[in-house]
Amino acid sequence: MTKPPPDAKELTVGQLAARSGVAVTALHFYEEKGLIRSRRTAGNQRRYSRDTLRRVAFIRVAQRVGIPLRMVGEALAGLPEERTPNREDWTRLSASWRAELDIRIEQLTRLRDKLSDCVGCGCLSIDRCVLRNPDDRLGDEGTGPRRLLSPRLADESRFPSL
Repeated sequence: MTKPPPDAKELTVGQLAARSGVAVTALHFYEEKGLIRSRRTAGNQRRYSRDTLRRVAFIRVAQRVGIPLRMVGEALAGLPEERTPNREDWTRLSASWRAELDIRIEQLTRLRDKLSDCVGCGCLSIDRCVLRNPDDRLGDEGTGPRRLLSPRLADESRFPSL
């Protein structure tokens, strides 16, 4: 794939994939979910505006820190005229995601602390397993690993994300 000229206003899907480090299939998925947009040429080929590179970078960074695509999509949809996030946007959005990240950190800390007695579900530690759920009593509380999910994430586990 040849590198697009620096003054190119649009990129092909291959150029966008090569430049962003994201697979073509992932770009198609992002587009299907409304995270990025393309226009179609007369030959039905996708063309992305050059600023889509920054939008894809924003998506990847948010994913890397554990922000669900659903929340990334909501953030991007809230930008005026579907523009690419700028520094002020990132500051505001990352601050709003801080609570979500704190919940995840707390959840992972609990998981880490509880795994010290666990040897993996074989279950060789059944007599002292903190994850044990006799008679599926936790099933009345909802789906998923109830003891490992924080209350907020437990509620969200019932709804599919992007």
